[in-house]
Amino acid sequence: GAFLYGGVYDLPVAYDFSCTSVFTTMTPTDAYRGAGRPEATYAIERSMDALASKMGIDPLELRRRNFIAKDKFPYEAFTGLTYDSGDHDAAATKAAELMGYDEFRARQAAQNVPGATKLLGLGVSTYFEMCGLAPSRVLASLNYGAGGWEAATVRVLPTNRVQVVTGTAPHGQGHETAWSMIAAEKLGVDPADVDVLHSDTAIAPYGLDTYGSRSLPVGGVAIANACDGVIEKAKQIAAHQLEANPDDLEFSGGTFRVSGSPDKEMPLAAVAWEAFTAHNLPDGLEPNLEHSTHYDPPNFSWPFGTHMCAVEIDTETGQVEVLKYVAVDDCGVQVNPLIVDGQVHGGVIQGLAQALYEGAVYDTDGNLKNTTLAEYLVPAASDVPPITLGHTVTPSPTNQLGVKGVGEAGTIGAAPAVINAVVDALSGLGVRDIDMPASPNNVWHAIQAARSNTTNGGSQ
Repeated sequence: GAFLYGGVYDLPVAYDFSCTSVFTTMTPTDAYRGAGRPEATYAIERSMDALASKMGIDPLELRRRNFIAKDKFPYEAFTGLTYDSGDHDAAATKAAELMGYDEFRARQAAQNVPGATKLLGLGVSTYFEMCGLAPSRVLASLNYGAGGWEAATVRVLPTNRVQVVTGTAPHGQGHETAWSMIAAEKLGVDPADVDVLHSDTAIAPYGLDTYGSRSLPVGGVAIANACDGVIEKAKQIAAHQLEANPDDLEFSGGTFRVSGSPDKEMPLAAVAWEAFTAHNLPDGLEPNLEHSTHYDPPNFSWPFGTHMCAVEIDTETGQVEVLKYVAVDDCGVQVNPLIVDGQVHGGVIQGLAQALYEGAVYDTDGNLKNTTLAEYLVPAASDVPPITLGHTVTPSPTNQLGVKGVGEAGTIGAAPAVINAVVDALSGLGVRDIDMPASPNNVWHAIQAARSNTTNGGSQ
């Protein structure tokens, strides 16, 4: 999180970060989806709303004034890291269009009048996601316990099936689908003919696993690189068989062709068979068609986006209803858009849960009161509001696929968007902040405290 407290804004170089770890007797907690990035985004995005309120500027306009401009990428950040690419204004513009930002503001002004018991709020959150953990040398400077590389092996069997061995270990992210699509596009085969092998050290002894939205920008790129190695070896074999110079061969659609001689071609399946039999290989070339690689990225990847949340709050009960949620995320080139949407949906719901439902409750003696899921509130399917997704595509210039990552984006953008919306709705009553979760009880107490403070001549 220390790298992200400046958000997506063009800040001066004067920056310092310090963190105090506190040991208590309460229930231990640890990072999960987002791992420091939601906390950093929450801090800067709540601050931006507070600043907008103080200056009398629309919160979206304030953000736009301070975005890192598209033409400044790659951008040397105040932390010393380099942001690979970005177009924050495009994401914000699309989110505003999908939300109907101006129309909602007009509706809000008409509804949030003195005496109204149902108040509208609109929250904005913009974010960077630092993912694709790398390079290994940078991780070493952070005393990280491992490297940032990933391993991959791709082999084309004589049966014309393709095996992809990956060091990433999926637990529901759809690696088998995405990795087979990468290999299929590279090699010109059907994705159904690609077998993805993982999660077994007897099969894939090298690998640094799945976390930090690193699977695609590190593991997926490693697979693409391994495919390139396979194609290069296959080109040597095909050239030998076709009695041509390897430099004169073109490869597309799973077939090698000799430039200027369309009748001279050789499909990859035939090359794989020749590599297996080894009856007529170029001198010095080993049998079988496979390539292994270890990819250590030159930089982190930097997905980004803008999330917006519209809420209506019942001031008599404190109940928060999410009317609409918009998420516009940019994870570079998308391998499988359906998986991207699923990842964002899951992340947004998790962020909504943190903002509105989940929280550890202790009594005055420090005893945890909601120790089971019977007391610990998590949203049910019926609690999930309408979620409108949008995407912009800004390829990463640091890897051949142009990909970034999206596994944690929803969680990073959601909590500040929701709380900004809640505070925006209640700002006319004098509420300036509210702790998560914004449960009916907490919201109701915040309203009462603000009213009491206003009655006593102060402000909250």
